[in-house]
Amino acid sequence: MAGTTFQTNPYDLHKLLEDCHRGALQLPDFQRSWVWDEDRIKSLIASVSRAFPVGALMTLDSGGQVNFKPRPVEGAPPEARQATPQSLLLDGQQRMTSLYQVTLRGKVVETVTPKNKKVRRWFYIDIRKALDAAVDREECIVGVPEDRVIRTDFGREVVTDLSSPEKEYAELMYPVSQVFDWDRWQDGFDKYWRGDENEAVRETFRSFKRQVLENFKYYRVPLISLDRSTSKEAVCVVFEKVNTGGKPLDAFELVTAMYAADGHELRKDWYGDETAKGRHRRFVDTMRPADSEAGIIAGVGNTDFLQAISLFHTRERRREAEQAGKQGKELPAVTGNRQALLNLPLAAYKQYEKQVEHGFVQAAKFLHMLHIYRIFDVPYQSQIVPLAIVIADIGDAWEHDAYRAKLVRWYWNGVFGELYGAAVESRIARDFMEVPAWLKGGPEPSTVSETIFRADRLKTMRMRLSAAYKGINALLMKEGAQDFRSGQKFDHTVFFGENVDIHHIFPQDWCKKEGIKPAVYDSIINKTPLSFRTNRIIGGVAPSQYLAKLEKGDSATPAIDPTRLDGFLRSHLIDPATVRRNRFDAFMADRQKQLLRLIEQATGKPAYAGEVAEEGEDVQGDEESVEAEMTIAR
Repeated sequence: MAGTTFQTNPYDLHKLLEDCHRGALQLPDFQRSWVWDEDRIKSLIASVSRAFPVGALMTLDSGGQVNFKPRPVEGAPPEARQATPQSLLLDGQQRMTSLYQVTLRGKVVETVTPKNKKVRRWFYIDIRKALDAAVDREECIVGVPEDRVIRTDFGREVVTDLSSPEKEYAELMYPVSQVFDWDRWQDGFDKYWRGDENEAVRETFRSFKRQVLENFKYYRVPLISLDRSTSKEAVCVVFEKVNTGGKPLDAFELVTAMYAADGHELRKDWYGDETAKGRHRRFVDTMRPADSEAGIIAGVGNTDFLQAISLFHTRERRREAEQAGKQGKELPAVTGNRQALLNLPLAAYKQYEKQVEHGFVQAAKFLHMLHIYRIFDVPYQSQIVPLAIVIADIGDAWEHDAYRAKLVRWYWNGVFGELYGAAVESRIARDFMEVPAWLKGGPEPSTVSETIFRADRLKTMRMRLSAAYKGINALLMKEGAQDFRSGQKFDHTVFFGENVDIHHIFPQDWCKKEGIKPAVYDSIINKTPLSFRTNRIIGGVAPSQYLAKLEKGDSATPAIDPTRLDGFLRSHLIDPATVRRNRFDAFMADRQKQLLRLIEQATGKPAYAGEVAEEGEDVQGDEESVEAEMTIAR
């Protein structure tokens, strides 16, 4: 068929393993160690011993456009590293490494127990059990310690000793390391069990050879072989969709392998080593509070970082094409999609890496400025990428008042327009092209012009995972909301020191007693940022009661003047009269209007208050699950 770039053929397992041994078949160097545990190895041996399928393998012929640095299968001899591989194993690393180590390598196998303990094992097949149809084949496969002696749990009593060939013969335990070459072992076995009286034992081995060992010798594996014309994107899809032997590989790992072929250690840049912190650790430490494990940009991933660099690189390619007189469809796209990442040259990575890293660090400062302090409170993790690259592009100019005001407006339009929830690649690329131009006097970016916030959305905003829900919380703190008890504004120090989070204004217990449904009282309209201690004082009683309690004070908390407490309430856009009289409906109507004005101020545009309903229905949770998803476990 025209255009076909792969073939599917059955391939002798023994030949594949020999290819691994001599280096003709190697792995792309993704720096991922072999991690199969003892039970999975036993299961694999059992499957091959019964001629059961263990899944197809996939290889890529060497010498094409996908230039990975190769490395031999773990445990292969030193000369394998000197060999030029004919093909690379894309899918099936764990299976082939396991089978190579237990059969051809001839050395003890390093693995892990079900309790995740590192151990060294030899593997055997119990001959008698393997011939018993009533015994599960996996029970016939035995992992033996390095000295080949199985002892009781406390190591005092020898259960099985296989430390010499004669002892293997005596126990009828066959070493898996010799499944492809049984003649020498059989010669010793027959000699050990010589004599007419032991004919039945010798026949037992002959049956074992026919029923079990020959399954290894004649085992064939389905092999999908990609030829050297296969594109980088097709290889990436293979890893994402077909890699069933372990965790699928992503674009970062593919780029890592391609850069390794040019001598650059991309993983070291990201993860660091014993001599220096990697970029990931630097991001984790950026704006990290002393008592916290991670700062605000700790969630930025390695592919996010490559995506940001790719956008700079592809924009430069587009500008060069424009200068060359190209127009319209001739112009290359500005993109950070998977294909662009796989085509990102090492030179471009080195050109932009420091500039982009600085952009992410400055983005962390920007988020703190908006009173977004924890990863948990970031409305959209995906919006950090365009924020960082816009800042990286304009440099320190983002701190100038006029630029910063526009950047803040763009950010809140993305949040309240709920534009970064899915399919964000094209939006990020548009933002990168449009926002810097807008900051310098150009037209509004589409993220700003397309945003429509519906007035009725506030009523349905109940889940803690909602971006706009988190956005309102941050806006209230930025506008100067003061804690009901202490009167403190929620700056960085107070936020972490007082364990601030979103809490109900009309408490949940009170609402339940009044017959108010969770769909109503769990709305963001009835939530506000408060310290943990203040929320404890509020408890589950009516607002009139907890406000009286705050005014009275106690041994731990001084009394608060009612007028001053009213000021604290107003700083949260709460009408004191409605909460003091426990007028829930009036409170909700008034606060909805006030929160709407707050959002309009942040986005710079009016909310939609028309009668045309939004498409679809809100997903409802039960009373427990709605609240459970909203709160943070302490």
